[in-house]
Amino acid sequence: MSIRVELSRILIREMSDMQVIELSEVDGTRSFPIVIGLTEACAIERRLKGCEVSRPQTHDLLANIISVLGAQVVRIEIPELKGGTFFAKVILSHAGKEIAIDARPSDAIAIGVAQNAPILVDEQVIAEAGVAAQGAPPPVIDPSDDDDDDDDEDED
Repeated sequence: MSIRVELSRILIREMSDMQVIELSEVDGTRSFPIVIGLTEACAIERRLKGCEVSRPQTHDLLANIISVLGAQVVRIEIPELKGGTFFAKVILSHAGKEIAIDARPSDAIAIGVAQNAPILVDEQVIAEAGVAAQGAPPPVIDPSDDDDDDDDEDED
C-alpha cells in the first residue's frame, strides 16, 4: 500500500556535498529524510520558491521533454528502500497508458515538484525509514550516502 507524502523540509548546507530533504505523511505523523546532492536540493528549492532562471536547468529540460512528447507526470513513487538506498519511479501518462521510469528519488522529486505531481511512498519504506514526528529524534544520516557517487546502486 502506498502512502501520500509531501516535501516538508529542505536542509541545504552549501559547504557540504550532502543535503537532506524530509518527506512527511500527508495524513499522518511519520516522516523520514533522504540525502541528496546540492544540485537537486537547489533545483527543488528554486521550484518551490517560484524562482525562474533564464535557461532551463536539467530537471526543467526533462519536464519540458516529457510535455513536448505529449506525456504527463502523474505521480512520483518511492517503492523500495534496500541497503539504505531509496529507489524511485516517475510515473508518466501517455496515450492512455502509464509508463514507469526508474529514477533517483532526488531527481524524481525535482521533476515532480516542477509538474506538481503527488509523491507516494510504499508503507514498508515508511516503516523502515520513518520516525514519529512527535518527539522522536531524527535518524542518523550516513554522510557517505549522497547523490554525488558514481555508482548508481549507492545513490538515494
